Amino acid sequence: MSAPNVTLHPPAQNLEPCTRGHACSFCPDEPECQRDKPGHDRELIASRLAVIDRIVLVLGNKGGVGKSTVAANLAAALAQEGHRVGLGDADIHGPNAGVFFGCQSARVKVGPAGIRPVEFRSSDGAAALTLGSLAMLLPEPDSPVVWRDAYKFDFIHHLVGSFDWGPLDYWVLDMPPGTGNELITMCDLIEDTEATALLVTTTQAVALHDSLKAARFCRERGLPMLGWVANMAGLVCPHCAGEIELFPRSEMSEQLTAAGVERLAEVPVSLRLASASDAGQSVVFSAPDSLEARIFTDLAQRLAP
Repeated sequence: MSAPNVTLHPPAQNLEPCTRGHACSFCPDEPECQRDKPGHDRELIASRLAVIDRIVLVLGNKGGVGKSTVAANLAAALAQEGHRVGLGDADIHGPNAGVFFGCQSARVKVGPAGIRPVEFRSSDGAAALTLGSLAMLLPEPDSPVVWRDAYKFDFIHHLVGSFDWGPLDYWVLDMPPGTGNELITMCDLIEDTEATALLVTTTQAVALHDSLKAARFCRERGLPMLGWVANMAGLVCPHCAGEIELFPRSEMSEQLTAAGVERLAEVPVSLRLASASDAGQSVVFSAPDSLEARIFTDLAQRLAP
């Protein structure tokens, strides 16, 4: 019987750099490719981050507090100020950032330079931003994303490396609630960048309590915090113009201040804000002289160095 043909050493990898601007998992040649795949993906992420000046992670430890509303309108306000802005939607199970700009049903394709984000331009053409979201890769608008952590890990890498963001002054990231896999993975990837966190919460005690946990995560992670935004901070009565507080005052807000987290803005419950968001036109663009637009414009100006 002849001896079996055994290869004692695997063939050497082709270390010639790959020029494709997307991760290896999108490549049709991936099964046969012998290049340095992990090295390619690392270089791709590094090259994307190298041309982004500032990253703002909009986060909160509780869901439903308005992170997406704040992230979208902050991105719009920064664009209105003349900055080059990208909005990355890292909320995998609720990728709704496109709703605020009327492009939730848009679809993106993988090209040689990577995945090109969708471009949104204000109706007067004066401001523009780019947007990348998992919603643009789903087969149907109501497709649920039933993923374990390994798939979430991969998507966060794609959001950073496979999307062709180009040079940006600000990259605003709409993070999912909590301090789990998506946030940890993103922090790992952007560790050596000019990244900061913006905390969003309502003024309800239970939401503020969870926000203290998010603030502690940032402190222990070494992620600088810009401050916090109080969303749904009361409303103005349409009949008498009196201010109405929706939640009882809580000492938790003082605990955030004591933890060194500054309150940067208060956003009221607003029919104008909600209607503009649902219509796919940020209130910053549709009603630039409104109270709501001025709140986000002032917030954007406070973020500028």
